[in-house]
Amino acid sequence: MTRLSSSLASLRAWLAGAALCALTAAPAWAQAPAAPAAADKNGPPAGFVAPAEPKADENTAQRAKTQPGNNAPFWRGVHDSGTEPGTTSLPGKEMGVLVQKFTQYPGSDYTNAGEAWRQVRNKIIIPYGGSLLFIVGLAIALFYWRVGKLGGHSTDTGRVIERFTPFERAAHWTNAIAFVTLAVSGIIIAWGKYFLLPIIGSTLFGWLTYLLKNAHNFAGPLFAVSLVIVFFTFLKDNWPAKGDLNWLLKGGGLLSGNEVPSHRFNAAEKLVFWAGVFFLGAIVVVSGLWLDKVIPGLEYLRTDMQVAHMVHGVATVLMMAMFAGHIYIGTLGMDGAYKAMRTGYVDEAWAKEHHELWYDDIKAGKIPAQRTPPEAGGQTVAKPSA
Repeated sequence: MTRLSSSLASLRAWLAGAALCALTAAPAWAQAPAAPAAADKNGPPAGFVAPAEPKADENTAQRAKTQPGNNAPFWRGVHDSGTEPGTTSLPGKEMGVLVQKFTQYPGSDYTNAGEAWRQVRNKIIIPYGGSLLFIVGLAIALFYWRVGKLGGHSTDTGRVIERFTPFERAAHWTNAIAFVTLAVSGIIIAWGKYFLLPIIGSTLFGWLTYLLKNAHNFAGPLFAVSLVIVFFTFLKDNWPAKGDLNWLLKGGGLLSGNEVPSHRFNAAEKLVFWAGVFFLGAIVVVSGLWLDKVIPGLEYLRTDMQVAHMVHGVATVLMMAMFAGHIYIGTLGMDGAYKAMRTGYVDEAWAKEHHELWYDDIKAGKIPAQRTPPEAGGQTVAKPSA
Protein backbone atom coordinates (compact mmCIF):
# COMPACT_ATOMS: atom_id res chain seq x y z
CA MET A 1 0.00 0.00 0.00
CA THR A 2 1.54 3.31 -0.98
CA ARG A 3 1.65 6.33 1.28
CA LEU A 4 -0.94 8.01 -0.90
CA SER A 5 -3.36 5.15 -0.29
CA SER A 6 -2.60 5.32 3.44
CA SER A 7 -3.34 9.04 3.39
CA LEU A 8 -6.69 8.48 1.72
CA ALA A 9 -7.50 5.83 4.32
CA SER A 10 -6.54 8.29 7.07
CA LEU A 11 -8.86 10.89 5.53
CA ARG A 12 -11.74 8.43 5.47
CA ALA A 13 -11.03 7.54 9.10
CA TRP A 14 -10.94 11.21 10.01
CA LEU A 15 -14.31 11.78 8.35
CA ALA A 16 -15.76 8.78 10.17
CA GLY A 17 -14.42 10.04 13.49
CA ALA A 18 -15.74 13.54 12.85
CA ALA A 19 -19.16 12.17 12.02
CA LEU A 20 -19.17 10.10 15.22
CA CYS A 21 -18.16 13.12 17.31
CA ALA A 22 -20.86 15.25 15.69
CA LEU A 23 -23.43 12.57 16.42
CA THR A 24 -22.52 12.24 20.12
CA ALA A 25 -22.38 16.03 20.56
CA ALA A 26 -25.77 16.68 18.93
CA PRO A 27 -28.53 18.15 21.16
CA ALA A 28 -31.14 15.86 22.64
CA TRP A 29 -33.91 17.07 20.35
CA ALA A 30 -31.80 16.17 17.27
CA GLN A 31 -31.00 12.65 18.42
CA ALA A 32 -33.06 9.64 17.44
CA PRO A 33 -35.62 8.35 20.06
CA ALA A 34 -34.15 5.86 22.47
CA ALA A 35 -35.16 2.25 22.04
CA PRO A 36 -37.04 0.51 24.88
CA ALA A 37 -34.77 -0.81 27.58
CA ALA A 38 -34.04 -4.51 27.63
CA ALA A 39 -34.70 -6.77 30.59
CA ASP A 40 -30.98 -6.91 31.39
CA LYS A 41 -30.13 -3.60 33.08
CA ASN A 42 -26.37 -4.15 32.60
CA GLY A 43 -26.61 -4.78 28.81
CA PRO A 44 -27.34 -2.40 25.94
CA PRO A 45 -30.91 -1.46 25.09
CA ALA A 46 -32.84 -3.79 22.89
CA GLY A 47 -32.18 -3.19 19.18
CA PHE A 48 -28.96 -1.24 19.84
CA VAL A 49 -26.35 -1.62 17.08
CA ALA A 50 -22.83 -0.53 18.00
CA PRO A 51 -21.18 1.76 15.42
CA ALA A 52 -18.11 0.51 13.63
CA GLU A 53 -14.81 1.47 15.18
CA PRO A 54 -13.12 4.27 13.17
CA LYS A 55 -9.99 3.13 11.39
CA ALA A 56 -7.79 5.91 12.66
CA ASP A 57 -5.05 6.26 15.20
CA GLU A 58 -5.46 8.10 18.48
CA ASN A 59 -3.85 11.29 17.20
CA THR A 60 -6.15 11.46 14.18
CA ALA A 61 -9.23 10.97 16.32
CA GLN A 62 -8.06 13.61 18.79
CA ARG A 63 -7.32 16.05 15.94
CA ALA A 64 -10.82 15.47 14.60
CA LYS A 65 -12.23 16.67 17.93
CA THR A 66 -9.92 19.59 18.61
CA GLN A 67 -9.23 20.75 15.02
CA PRO A 68 -12.27 20.06 12.87
CA GLY A 69 -11.51 20.63 9.20
CA ASN A 70 -7.77 20.10 9.55
CA ASN A 71 -6.76 18.01 6.54
CA ALA A 72 -3.00 18.32 7.11
CA PRO A 73 -2.51 14.52 7.36
CA PHE A 74 -4.07 14.07 3.94
CA TRP A 75 -1.89 16.72 2.27
CA ARG A 76 1.17 15.44 4.06
CA GLY A 77 0.56 12.12 2.39
CA VAL A 78 0.16 13.86 -0.96
CA HIS A 79 3.48 15.63 -0.51
CA ASP A 80 5.16 12.40 0.49
CA SER A 81 4.21 11.00 -2.91
CA GLY A 82 7.23 12.86 -4.26
CA THR A 83 9.41 10.42 -2.34
CA GLU A 84 7.34 7.29 -2.91
CA PRO A 85 5.28 7.68 -6.12
CA GLY A 86 1.82 6.21 -6.20
CA THR A 87 0.46 3.68 -8.65
CA THR A 88 -0.85 4.93 -11.99
CA SER A 89 -1.65 3.48 -15.41
CA LEU A 90 -0.44 6.61 -17.22
CA PRO A 91 2.96 6.41 -18.94
CA GLY A 92 5.70 8.70 -17.68
CA LYS A 93 8.23 8.79 -14.87
CA GLU A 94 6.40 11.35 -12.72
CA MET A 95 2.78 10.43 -13.40
CA GLY A 96 2.46 8.87 -9.95
CA VAL A 97 3.76 11.99 -8.21
CA LEU A 98 1.15 14.60 -7.27
CA VAL A 99 3.49 17.20 -5.75
CA GLN A 100 7.23 17.66 -6.15
CA LYS A 101 9.46 16.35 -3.38
CA PHE A 102 9.84 18.72 -0.45
CA THR A 103 13.28 20.13 0.26
CA GLN A 104 14.48 22.20 3.19
CA TYR A 105 16.35 25.21 1.81
CA PRO A 106 18.75 26.99 4.20
CA GLY A 107 17.30 30.18 5.62
CA SER A 108 13.86 29.62 4.11
CA ASP A 109 10.56 28.03 4.97
CA TYR A 110 9.86 24.38 4.29
CA THR A 111 9.29 24.43 0.55
CA ASN A 112 9.80 22.40 -2.64
CA ALA A 113 11.37 22.73 -6.07
CA GLY A 114 8.17 24.13 -7.56
CA GLU A 115 8.11 26.90 -4.99
CA ALA A 116 11.79 27.64 -5.62
CA TRP A 117 11.06 28.02 -9.33
CA ARG A 118 8.13 30.33 -8.56
CA GLN A 119 10.29 32.54 -6.36
CA VAL A 120 13.01 32.82 -9.04
CA ARG A 121 10.41 33.79 -11.61
CA ASN A 122 8.53 36.28 -9.44
CA LYS A 123 11.45 37.84 -7.56
CA ILE A 124 14.24 37.82 -10.17
CA ILE A 125 13.15 37.28 -13.78
CA ILE A 126 9.97 39.35 -13.71
CA PRO A 127 11.21 42.48 -11.85
CA TYR A 128 14.73 42.62 -13.29
CA GLY A 129 13.67 41.60 -16.78
CA GLY A 130 10.90 44.17 -16.81
CA SER A 131 13.30 46.83 -15.55
CA LEU A 132 15.78 46.02 -18.34
CA LEU A 133 13.14 46.33 -21.05
CA PHE A 134 11.88 49.58 -19.55
CA ILE A 135 15.41 51.05 -19.40
CA VAL A 136 16.12 50.04 -23.01
CA GLY A 137 12.85 51.59 -24.18
CA LEU A 138 13.58 54.78 -22.25
CA ALA A 139 17.11 54.97 -23.68
CA ILE A 140 15.79 54.59 -27.23
CA ALA A 141 13.20 57.33 -26.62
CA LEU A 142 15.84 59.68 -25.22
CA PHE A 143 18.18 58.95 -28.14
CA TYR A 144 15.44 59.70 -30.65
CA TRP A 145 14.55 62.90 -28.77
CA ARG A 146 18.10 64.21 -28.61
CA VAL A 147 19.60 62.85 -31.86
CA GLY A 148 16.59 62.20 -34.08
CA LYS A 149 16.55 60.17 -37.26
CA LEU A 150 19.94 59.23 -38.68
CA GLY A 151 20.85 59.87 -42.30
CA GLY A 152 19.13 62.01 -44.88
CA HIS A 153 22.14 64.27 -45.32
CA SER A 154 22.74 63.36 -49.00
CA THR A 155 20.45 64.10 -51.91
CA ASP A 156 19.14 61.04 -53.74
CA THR A 157 20.74 60.41 -57.13
CA GLY A 158 17.85 58.47 -58.61
CA ARG A 159 20.14 55.48 -59.20
CA VAL A 160 19.42 52.50 -56.96
CA ILE A 161 21.29 49.45 -55.70
CA GLU A 162 19.66 46.16 -54.74
CA ARG A 163 20.35 45.66 -51.04
CA PHE A 164 18.03 42.70 -50.31
CA THR A 165 16.72 40.05 -52.69
CA PRO A 166 13.07 38.93 -52.54
CA PHE A 167 14.11 35.72 -50.77
CA GLU A 168 16.12 37.64 -48.16
CA ARG A 169 13.21 39.97 -47.51
CA ALA A 170 10.73 37.10 -47.24
CA ALA A 171 12.95 35.29 -44.73
CA HIS A 172 13.49 38.47 -42.72
CA TRP A 173 9.81 39.49 -42.61
CA THR A 174 8.65 35.99 -41.68
CA ASN A 175 11.11 35.92 -38.81
CA ALA A 176 10.27 39.50 -37.79
CA ILE A 177 6.51 38.86 -37.68
CA ALA A 178 7.01 35.69 -35.64
CA PHE A 179 9.36 37.52 -33.27
CA VAL A 180 6.93 40.42 -32.72
CA THR A 181 4.11 37.94 -32.06
CA LEU A 182 6.25 36.12 -29.51
CA ALA A 183 7.49 39.33 -27.90
CA VAL A 184 4.07 40.95 -27.53
CA SER A 185 2.42 37.78 -26.25
CA GLY A 186 5.31 37.06 -23.89
CA ILE A 187 5.28 40.58 -22.45
CA ILE A 188 1.53 40.51 -21.81
CA ILE A 189 1.64 37.02 -20.30
CA ALA A 190 4.56 37.89 -18.02
CA TRP A 191 3.86 41.54 -17.11
CA GLY A 192 0.32 42.18 -18.33
CA LYS A 193 -1.26 41.79 -14.91
CA TYR A 194 0.69 44.82 -13.71
CA PHE A 195 -0.20 47.33 -16.45
CA LEU A 196 -3.05 45.84 -18.51
CA LEU A 197 -5.24 43.89 -16.07
CA PRO A 198 -6.25 46.98 -14.05
CA ILE A 199 -7.39 48.68 -17.27
CA ILE A 200 -9.38 45.98 -19.10
CA GLY A 201 -10.49 43.80 -16.19
CA SER A 202 -9.98 40.14 -15.36
CA THR A 203 -12.49 38.67 -17.85
CA LEU A 204 -11.09 40.33 -20.96
CA PHE A 205 -7.54 39.90 -19.69
CA GLY A 206 -8.15 36.16 -19.19
CA TRP A 207 -9.43 35.71 -22.73
CA LEU A 208 -6.60 37.83 -24.14
CA THR A 209 -3.86 35.89 -22.37
CA TYR A 210 -5.45 32.59 -23.39
CA LEU A 211 -5.47 33.71 -27.03
CA LEU A 212 -1.90 35.03 -26.85
CA LYS A 213 -0.67 31.89 -25.12
CA ASN A 214 -1.86 29.80 -28.07
CA ALA A 215 -0.44 32.33 -30.55
CA HIS A 216 2.87 32.12 -28.67
CA ASN A 217 2.95 28.34 -28.89
CA PHE A 218 2.22 28.29 -32.63
CA ALA A 219 4.52 31.19 -33.55
CA GLY A 220 7.42 29.57 -31.70
CA PRO A 221 8.13 26.79 -34.24
CA LEU A 222 7.72 29.31 -37.10
CA PHE A 223 10.25 31.57 -35.44
CA ALA A 224 12.64 28.64 -34.96
CA VAL A 225 12.53 27.59 -38.64
CA SER A 226 12.74 31.13 -40.00
CA LEU A 227 15.62 31.95 -37.64
CA VAL A 228 17.67 29.09 -39.09
CA ILE A 229 16.90 30.32 -42.61
CA VAL A 230 17.85 33.90 -41.69
CA PHE A 231 21.11 32.73 -40.13
CA PHE A 232 22.35 30.87 -43.20
CA THR A 233 20.97 33.49 -45.60
CA PHE A 234 22.94 36.37 -44.08
CA LEU A 235 25.91 34.41 -42.74
CA LYS A 236 28.24 35.30 -45.65
CA ASP A 237 28.09 39.06 -45.00
CA ASN A 238 28.28 38.90 -41.20
CA TRP A 239 31.78 37.53 -40.73
CA PRO A 240 34.17 39.94 -38.96
CA ALA A 241 35.98 42.16 -41.45
CA LYS A 242 38.53 44.92 -41.56
CA GLY A 243 37.06 48.15 -40.26
CA ASP A 244 34.64 46.54 -37.76
CA LEU A 245 36.84 47.24 -34.75
CA ASN A 246 37.28 50.86 -35.78
CA TRP A 247 33.51 51.16 -36.15
CA LEU A 248 32.99 49.85 -32.61
CA LEU A 249 35.68 52.08 -31.08
CA LYS A 250 34.03 55.14 -32.61
CA GLY A 251 30.51 53.99 -31.79
CA GLY A 252 29.61 54.03 -35.44
CA GLY A 253 29.63 57.82 -35.34
CA LEU A 254 26.06 57.78 -34.03
CA LEU A 255 26.63 60.71 -31.69
CA SER A 256 28.96 62.72 -33.90
CA GLY A 257 26.68 62.59 -36.91
CA ASN A 258 29.43 61.27 -39.19
CA GLU A 259 28.96 57.56 -39.74
CA VAL A 260 32.04 55.35 -39.82
CA PRO A 261 32.51 53.48 -43.13
CA SER A 262 31.28 49.89 -43.00
CA HIS A 263 30.58 46.93 -45.22
CA ARG A 264 27.11 45.63 -46.12
CA PHE A 265 26.44 45.16 -42.39
CA ASN A 266 28.21 47.29 -39.81
CA ALA A 267 29.78 45.98 -36.60
CA ALA A 268 26.64 46.59 -34.52
CA GLU A 269 24.52 44.60 -36.95
CA LYS A 270 27.09 41.80 -36.82
CA LEU A 271 26.93 41.78 -33.01
CA VAL A 272 23.15 41.47 -33.20
CA PHE A 273 23.57 38.65 -35.70
CA TRP A 274 26.05 36.60 -33.64
CA ALA A 275 24.91 37.41 -30.11
CA GLY A 276 21.19 37.73 -30.82
CA VAL A 277 20.36 35.51 -33.79
CA PHE A 278 22.97 32.81 -33.24
CA PHE A 279 23.71 32.57 -29.49
CA LEU A 280 20.53 33.80 -27.81
CA GLY A 281 18.46 32.50 -30.71
CA ALA A 282 19.73 28.96 -30.18
CA ILE A 283 18.96 29.13 -26.44
CA VAL A 284 15.51 30.60 -26.99
CA VAL A 285 14.58 28.09 -29.67
CA VAL A 286 15.78 25.00 -27.79
CA SER A 287 14.20 26.05 -24.48
CA GLY A 288 11.00 27.11 -26.22
CA LEU A 289 10.62 23.86 -28.13
CA TRP A 290 11.37 22.07 -24.85
CA LEU A 291 8.48 23.90 -23.19
CA ASP A 292 6.28 23.09 -26.21
CA LYS A 293 7.19 19.40 -25.69
CA VAL A 294 8.03 18.86 -29.35
CA ILE A 295 11.59 17.60 -28.92
CA PRO A 296 11.53 13.79 -29.26
CA GLY A 297 13.24 11.52 -26.74
CA LEU A 298 12.80 13.76 -23.67
CA GLU A 299 10.87 12.82 -20.52
CA TYR A 300 9.82 16.41 -19.68
CA LEU A 301 10.18 16.08 -15.92
CA ARG A 302 8.95 18.91 -13.69
CA THR A 303 12.40 20.11 -12.73
CA ASP A 304 13.55 20.02 -16.37
CA MET A 305 10.57 22.11 -17.44
CA GLN A 306 11.19 24.62 -14.65
CA VAL A 307 14.84 25.02 -15.62
CA ALA A 308 13.85 25.37 -19.29
CA HIS A 309 11.31 28.03 -18.34
CA MET A 310 13.88 30.07 -16.38
CA VAL A 311 16.47 29.79 -19.16
CA HIS A 312 13.86 30.72 -21.75
CA GLY A 313 12.74 33.74 -19.74
CA VAL A 314 16.26 35.15 -19.26
CA ALA A 315 17.31 34.55 -22.88
CA THR A 316 14.14 36.08 -24.35
CA VAL A 317 14.45 39.21 -22.22
CA LEU A 318 18.04 39.70 -23.39
CA MET A 319 17.02 39.03 -27.00
CA MET A 320 14.16 41.52 -26.84
CA ALA A 321 16.45 44.16 -25.34
CA MET A 322 19.02 43.60 -28.09
CA PHE A 323 16.52 43.45 -30.96
CA ALA A 324 14.77 46.60 -29.71
CA GLY A 325 17.71 48.67 -30.93
CA HIS A 326 17.76 46.80 -34.24
CA ILE A 327 14.03 47.39 -34.75
CA TYR A 328 14.41 51.06 -33.88
CA ILE A 329 17.21 51.65 -36.41
CA GLY A 330 15.30 49.70 -39.06
CA THR A 331 12.12 51.77 -38.65
CA LEU A 332 12.20 55.21 -36.98
CA GLY A 333 15.90 55.53 -36.31
CA MET A 334 17.38 55.71 -39.81
CA ASP A 335 16.04 57.40 -42.88
CA GLY A 336 15.50 54.90 -45.71
CA ALA A 337 16.23 51.76 -43.67
CA TYR A 338 12.61 50.52 -43.61
CA LYS A 339 12.22 51.22 -47.33
CA ALA A 340 15.32 49.11 -48.01
CA MET A 341 13.76 46.05 -46.36
CA ARG A 342 10.33 46.75 -47.86
CA THR A 343 11.38 47.25 -51.48
CA GLY A 344 14.85 45.72 -51.47
CA TYR A 345 16.52 48.78 -53.04
CA VAL A 346 18.40 51.81 -51.74
CA ASP A 347 19.66 54.92 -53.46
CA GLU A 348 23.36 55.22 -54.21
CA ALA A 349 23.58 58.19 -51.86
CA TRP A 350 22.10 56.14 -49.01
CA ALA A 351 24.55 53.28 -49.63
CA LYS A 352 27.52 55.64 -49.65
CA GLU A 353 26.42 57.47 -46.51
CA HIS A 354 25.63 54.44 -44.34
CA HIS A 355 27.74 51.59 -45.79
CA GLU A 356 30.55 53.24 -47.68
CA LEU A 357 32.84 50.19 -47.88
CA TRP A 358 29.99 48.13 -49.32
CA TYR A 359 29.30 50.87 -51.85
CA ASP A 360 32.98 51.02 -52.84
CA ASP A 361 33.03 47.25 -53.48
CA ILE A 362 29.96 47.57 -55.71
CA LYS A 363 31.50 50.51 -57.57
CA ALA A 364 34.70 48.50 -58.08
CA GLY A 365 32.72 45.56 -59.47
CA LYS A 366 33.52 43.19 -56.61
CA ILE A 367 29.83 42.91 -55.67
CA PRO A 368 26.98 43.07 -58.20
CA ALA A 369 24.68 46.05 -57.89
CA GLN A 370 21.76 43.84 -58.83
CA ARG A 371 21.23 40.17 -58.00
CA THR A 372 17.59 39.83 -59.08
CA PRO A 373 17.21 40.07 -62.89
CA PRO A 374 14.39 42.25 -64.25
CA GLU A 375 12.58 39.21 -65.67
CA ALA A 376 12.38 37.80 -62.13
CA GLY A 377 10.84 40.97 -60.73
CA GLY A 378 13.96 43.09 -60.17
CA GLN A 379 14.33 46.73 -61.09
CA THR A 380 16.65 47.99 -63.79
CA VAL A 381 19.84 49.01 -62.00
CA ALA A 382 22.66 51.04 -63.54
CA LYS A 383 26.25 50.63 -62.49
CA PRO A 384 27.16 53.11 -59.73
CA SER A 385 28.87 56.22 -60.94
CA ALA A 386 32.58 56.60 -60.42
